[in-house]
Amino acid sequence: MDPDAVIVTETVLAGTQHGDLSLWTLILRADIVVQAVMLGLVFASIWTWAVVYEKMRLIRRLHRQAVDFEKIFWGGRSLDKLMKQIDASHAHPMAAVFASAMTEWNHLKKVVSDRPSSGSVSDGLGGNVEPIAHVGKVMELVIERELERLEQRLLGLATVGSVAPFVGLFGTVWGIMNSFQSIALNQDTSLAVVAPGIAEALLATALGLLAAIPAVIFYNRLNNEIASYRQRLENFSDDVAIILSRSRVGVS
Repeated sequence: MDPDAVIVTETVLAGTQHGDLSLWTLILRADIVVQAVMLGLVFASIWTWAVVYEKMRLIRRLHRQAVDFEKIFWGGRSLDKLMKQIDASHAHPMAAVFASAMTEWNHLKKVVSDRPSSGSVSDGLGGNVEPIAHVGKVMELVIERELERLEQRLLGLATVGSVAPFVGLFGTVWGIMNSFQSIALNQDTSLAVVAPGIAEALLATALGLLAAIPAVIFYNRLNNEIASYRQRLENFSDDVAIILSRSRVGVS
């Protein structure tokens, strides 16, 4: 008899004799391919929840830091004094946007003051731009850079959400194939013969959905949260640009 057929027969008979279809028993008695599928899906589910926990915690912290920084920003202090107070404890995107704007603005004031006949600076392409517009571009670049870091591993969530059901389906098909082999070997279509293979097949499907559903839900939610934070940073950068445009000391 074919060795694979012998293994299938022994597995089915063992499941029939013990009458045990518990979750742990199904995993231990499953075909090696189905076991590999289950293990991969379990790891994908654990990774998904780890990423979700990390990102949700990070976004909540960034919003709190933004609220605190906005209170300081609108507290009546001069921008130069606020700039001097920024240190490692303010290492968050909103502070980075403000610091980049002030650094560039102070640099451009020196450049323009050295060339009083010109009220603009080179854009690096042979043309000229207003200093405030140049500062705005710098803030946009900083926002994109900071959000790129925030969006890391989100693509992984999307991948798990789209691929996990098909991986589970592969395990399901493999388990059903084992059930059909059992029917062919035993010439018996009773539930005792087909139940183990069907049960492990359904378990693979369940694990695929267990990994995919949270990944899809939290991928969409995190995208919305990041979009909301992006809007907050963009609004803040507009406020900074307006305030700088009102204080164009040495810039015409």
